[in-house]
Amino acid sequence: MNNMISMNLKYLRDKHSLTQEQFAEKLSVSRQTVAKWENGESLPDLKSCSALALLFNVSIDALITYPLDEKEEMEALEADGKYVFGIVKVGERGQVVIPKQARNVYDIKAGDKLLALGDEKGMAFAKMKNIPEFHFGK
Repeated sequence: MNNMISMNLKYLRDKHSLTQEQFAEKLSVSRQTVAKWENGESLPDLKSCSALALLFNVSIDALITYPLDEKEEMEALEADGKYVFGIVKVGERGQVVIPKQARNVYDIKAGDKLLALGDEKGMAFAKMKNIPEFHFGK
């Protein structure tokens, strides 16, 4: 994880054409702190991760989980109402975190019900309003 954060911070800083000093100023930290983050010598604290996510319009999860340059390649696949939101990880109890961009596009909020569909090719979730109470499965 440490390496992923450092790679993503370098990528985001370069993408936004910021020097380490400019980057540090936006976050109210020292240039040396930014250098240590980018070199993997230390990690940003939670408050700094939150500020980084807001500054670059990414989720904290995206910042620490996968290379953001690959994420941008996936976002480039979005066309004509079709999206690739990235890869999600299933938790120990089967929980899946829906990426923030997907939640925004489909206006999914906490407490919403999703219909899970699947076949031999894959699985999909659909946001439904007024889902009737069916009994699925066994």
